[in-house]
Amino acid sequence: QVQLVESGGGLVQTGGSLRLSCAASGTILSINGMGWYRQAPGKQRELVAVITSGGSTNYADSVKGRFTISRDNAKRAYLQMNSLKPEDTAVYYCNADLYVRNGVRLSSLWGQGTQVTVSS
Repeated sequence: QVQLVESGGGLVQTGGSLRLSCAASGTILSINGMGWYRQAPGKQRELVAVITSGGSTNYADSVKGRFTISRDNAKRAYLQMNSLKPEDTAVYYCNADLYVRNGVRLSSLWGQGTQVTVSS
């Protein structure tokens, strides 16, 4: 079974840092784009950052200069979050566009999410 598992969330004070990890597991042929999204209570899920297989990145304006998305040659993506603010509090979800066995494409696979709480 192909799945994404996030880790690294937690409670941090304003101005602190956290590093989220997303690990893809299962029989995966290739991974195209990977991204991080977040959903705060009472709000819609929103894009935080995405990275293509070639390493191109895109960020939400609210996190530019503070967050950095990266990925390794295996099946992991990371989100380094610095200078955290209370408004960054949300459940953070990993998303991936990938090909599994027999060439089947899963264009939007989601992880279960990890909670990030920033205290003021």
